[in-house]
Amino acid sequence: MSVIGECIVAFIFGSVVGLLVQRSRFCNTAAIRDAILFKSFRNTKALLVAMMILTIAFTTFISIGEGNPMRFDVGLNTMAGLFLFGIGMVLAGACTVSTWVKAGEGNIGAVWALLFTFIGMFLFSLVWSGSYWPPASSSMTGEPNLEALQLGFANAQTLQDTFGVPAVVFGLVQALVLFAIYRAIRRKEDAQAAHHEKVTAEHKSSATLKETKVVEDAAQ
Repeated sequence: MSVIGECIVAFIFGSVVGLLVQRSRFCNTAAIRDAILFKSFRNTKALLVAMMILTIAFTTFISIGEGNPMRFDVGLNTMAGLFLFGIGMVLAGACTVSTWVKAGEGNIGAVWALLFTFIGMFLFSLVWSGSYWPPASSSMTGEPNLEALQLGFANAQTLQDTFGVPAVVFGLVQALVLFAIYRAIRRKEDAQAAHHEKVTAEHKSSATLKETKVVEDAAQ
């Protein structure tokens, strides 16, 4: 495919995904935040389904030799970065994807969040040097390096190469775990819905009895 063709495909794919995200109001931050704070699992279920589909698809491609997974070291700096990024998402009120959508809708707060995301990336690039912390790129070799607080590469391709088991097997295991979480959420929602219907029915019954009593008293 030519460069122009790739650009056209990327534009169409990005437009479709952007439209779906905008119309569905999907947000990774809301998937976690709403579940914890408001006991609402709408975005959480969507995130779990997306993760199950992508996990099986990506690990299948890896298993047949067509995958091209990203290779990056996992270390303490990764955990610290994810933690700080999560705080930023909560303060911004959205994940990066939905922040782009909100910015496109004219949300000024989202525009500021995007601006300072880029500024933060630029400032971090200035300190990425030969210093011990953050760990320099020279310490990230893909192998465990405890002195530099690095654990090496960690993905489905790594597991497949290490244990000789097709990556899709690990993908299916992860998908089953995600499905179990999804089923637990559905069961909790069904229980909440049943309790709500029961309470509503009791209130209606009580209201009906009161109305009947009022009518009887008026008739007397």
